[in-house]
Amino acid sequence: MGRSKKKQRQVEHYTHQGKERVNNPPVGLVTPETDGSEDKKIYSHDPHLDTQLQWAGKQERTSFEIPTVSLHVHERIDSHTVVEAVRKRPDGGPQLSLFSTPEENPPIRQAIEFYKHRQNWTNRLIAGDSLLVMSSLLEKEGLGGKVQTIYIDPPYGVRYRSNFQPFVSQHDPTGGDMDRNLTAEPEQIRAFRDTWELGIHSYLAYLRDRLLLAHDLLHESGSCFVQIGDENVHRVGIVLDEIFGAENRIATITYVTTSGSSAKQLPEIASYLLWYARDVKKVKYRQLYESLNRRQLVKLFNWDAMVELPDGTCRNLTDEERFDPDQYLPVGARIYQRRSLDSQGASTTGRSEPYEWNGRVFPCPPGRQWSISKEGMDRLAELGRFDAAKRQMRLCWKRYEEEVPGRRISNVWAAQMSEQRKRYVVQTAIKPIQRCILMTSDPGDLVLDPTCGSGTTAYVAEQWGRRWITCDTSRVAIAVARQRLLTAVYDYYELAHPNEGVGAGFRHRNVETVSPSILGYDEQPNQTVLYDQPLRDRSKMRVAGPFTVEAVPAPTVKPLSEINEQKSPPPPIFL
Repeated sequence: MGRSKKKQRQVEHYTHQGKERVNNPPVGLVTPETDGSEDKKIYSHDPHLDTQLQWAGKQERTSFEIPTVSLHVHERIDSHTVVEAVRKRPDGGPQLSLFSTPEENPPIRQAIEFYKHRQNWTNRLIAGDSLLVMSSLLEKEGLGGKVQTIYIDPPYGVRYRSNFQPFVSQHDPTGGDMDRNLTAEPEQIRAFRDTWELGIHSYLAYLRDRLLLAHDLLHESGSCFVQIGDENVHRVGIVLDEIFGAENRIATITYVTTSGSSAKQLPEIASYLLWYARDVKKVKYRQLYESLNRRQLVKLFNWDAMVELPDGTCRNLTDEERFDPDQYLPVGARIYQRRSLDSQGASTTGRSEPYEWNGRVFPCPPGRQWSISKEGMDRLAELGRFDAAKRQMRLCWKRYEEEVPGRRISNVWAAQMSEQRKRYVVQTAIKPIQRCILMTSDPGDLVLDPTCGSGTTAYVAEQWGRRWITCDTSRVAIAVARQRLLTAVYDYYELAHPNEGVGAGFRHRNVETVSPSILGYDEQPNQTVLYDQPLRDRSKMRVAGPFTVEAVPAPTVKPLSEINEQKSPPPPIFL
């Protein structure tokens, strides 16, 4: 018998129906006539803040001027179209042409009218300084108030050596002759020299300007996350207070990045996420839960963890069952937690009276009352939801293991979150960015990362159906991110409403959660959505949706030795 052929999975991608972007210029059509104007925009800081962090030059820099440049499209990439074009067609038909949709090839008169027409949304990978890019998004493209989540991962400190990678294949910034390698990316090195000229003072000014533009880009329900290390977390937090307002600070999240440290004093094993809202009263928030196996669930329930056997018998777990419930618990056994059944405050309407169950009388604790009425208590008894220890006069209700969505995540993420297989020297782990995006945005929302690095934010945003824009001054970072996105393969998540596209959301796993009042009064259980557990369609695989590679117009690059001797600005070229 011959081997049966393995069924080939369908390749899909997500597109964002109803979302548009302006037609910024393809580099091949850029001429002084079609894109010759370069306006400037002045941004101002508020000098009248009550509490401020002072540094050299801050008082003098109450405003700053930025050229409003165009963002030139160099390449359009559609992984799905590439896959379909190279795949052998079973019907022998012609191959599909690449990028042949009408909106990507408008009439020439319309094509050169930059920023005057709109086209279908494609995501964006941009080479250029983040200040220029964000200003262009604000002034030329009208994206002010349109970004839902911003993730910023600046250098943790002033030293550039730990953040510089001269070649795609060289992941160690300390390896080799660094002085010789500096010429590999002169734009980035010059940017670092200018940025850190005054050390920490320049560093804070650099962040302050970019945070101001980030604030203007955020939607009223949007959030901004800044990833930072122990060295400057206290300073950056005060700068964020100045820009966003201390009242809009939501949390400082601590997450573990390593299990050990070579520090001589207290080991540093964590990084920090400073989370601020544009408006804390309107912020979008989606509660996430940490998935738990049965052993972790028993630990969460602590000494209130019990087991109900298939015959209805209830008892404590043995030591072996606590250590490995899956191995030692009988088949069909259900773990549950004893939960309190009383509330604060004595009742004058009879809800503090003793309650009789299973031949025992249980007094309500002094100064408290039962959480539900006697009729509700009777219904709980009928459902077999009561439990009480033999030698205690405490009446409890049962919450079964399947009614627990997991452990609510807090501002301490103790599970180690570090990237093990780095393509880029400062590559951020996927997990922290994933949590930030899932907590504060929905499918179809726009995510911005002005510190692209290896493209982790773009990669995660693509995975979860968000639109994204990211940029970086480093050629290496852009090359790594482009390759990573072009070759990415994702699970296909089922759409809540397929005809409406990804913007209508995914179908998620839900957990029915209950309370004494829901059970006692026969109400419908609450549906707790697990936003990080969408339902998968295993017959399909997914590649990244369409995205463009763009760049800020850059001056001619000269050797570092000639930069200080330069008498007049060079003519612009378009990379």
